[in-house]
Amino acid sequence: MTDVVIGTWRQFRSFSRPIQILQINQVGINLGFFMLMPYLAQHLTTKAHLAVWTVGLILGLRNASQQGLFLIGGTLADRLGYKPLIMAGCALRTVGFALFGLSDSLPVLLVAAMLSGLAGALFNPAARAYLAHEAGDRKVEAFAVFNVFYQVGILAGPLVGVALLGSGFRTVCLSAAAIFAVLAVLQWRCLPARRGAEADAGRPVLHDWREAFANRPFLAFATAMIASYALSYQMYLGLPLEVQRVTGGADGVVIIYVISAVMGITGQVSITAWCSARWSRGQAMAKGLALMALAFVPLAIVAPLHLPPALALVPVVTCTLMLTAGTLIAFPFEMATIADIGGGRLIGTYYGLYNLLAGGGILAGNLASGAAIDLAVSRHLPSLPWLLLVCAGLGSALAITRLERTGRLTPVLPALSTAPAG
Repeated sequence: MTDVVIGTWRQFRSFSRPIQILQINQVGINLGFFMLMPYLAQHLTTKAHLAVWTVGLILGLRNASQQGLFLIGGTLADRLGYKPLIMAGCALRTVGFALFGLSDSLPVLLVAAMLSGLAGALFNPAARAYLAHEAGDRKVEAFAVFNVFYQVGILAGPLVGVALLGSGFRTVCLSAAAIFAVLAVLQWRCLPARRGAEADAGRPVLHDWREAFANRPFLAFATAMIASYALSYQMYLGLPLEVQRVTGGADGVVIIYVISAVMGITGQVSITAWCSARWSRGQAMAKGLALMALAFVPLAIVAPLHLPPALALVPVVTCTLMLTAGTLIAFPFEMATIADIGGGRLIGTYYGLYNLLAGGGILAGNLASGAAIDLAVSRHLPSLPWLLLVCAGLGSALAITRLERTGRLTPVLPALSTAPAG
């Protein structure tokens, strides 16, 4: 463990100050977010006495505001610079999270949800575009360390949140808001301004969007990767439901998240280095996707069996280990490919569009897997949901392999004129 920490720290120190700040920033973003969000629905139903459908509306609006505006946030980052968008996102989330704690009024809560989602749409693609722009040829390594910090925030956030709940939900909200306020100031004082190649471009924004939507290798790559998000989101849908089914309660769900976060923190940098030394980007992503798909095989095998709860958790834990490992293999190479597949141009726009498409993949995956789970119960086909996930993941791995073999993962696009369209 000590060697892992030292190795990650050395990797972190090897990057420039802007990259270090962005990685620290991601810890704070996830810390503040996961301090609050896991406990928001419970507060709104039990303390604020809102109907469940109303809580669903609030949470859905937050997610829709973020997912639906990623493309706009990425484009603004390309045009205005990365730093202003990161600062604006942190400032908006400060306001949104504070409003969650200051009022139980539905209109105020809806505004809080919208501002919180918009915040993510602003700083998420901007931060990734900045990181890719600054890292240059070291994108894969930079995103590996980035994911370590990302996982630290995910692991620490709920623990800090539950510790603060004893002082009241308002304390949790205002503390989370304070973290984002500090992050906004940190970016303002310490993060150097960086602008992409499209800053101050005179052409219409729709020109950039047409270019991104017309980039066939990018769209093929994004489409091939959509299944990975449907698979990884089973950490929040299929696996918790399976834990509840086999144990009769939800107490064991936390094990899933602890395992995943600890693996990310301790294994990401070494796994990425090992893969980089042996495989190309496409090969690494394909193998990661295949491992994610095969993660659901143990669940498919034991689904028809009636095992005691302790034994029934073994395939769930096995699935978590394999699913997380596959994600750790693919993620840094995936993030680097997004930045490079457009020829180094419109990086924020490509990240924004990719996140938008991934959000659609999560929605479609949730609908399909949810319907499969219901069908499995009604038709007595308990292995069906897991087998569908295996097929989807393997299909995605094969698609990435084909893109790699045909050379479509690293196209170099010709530079386009920045003159206004006539």
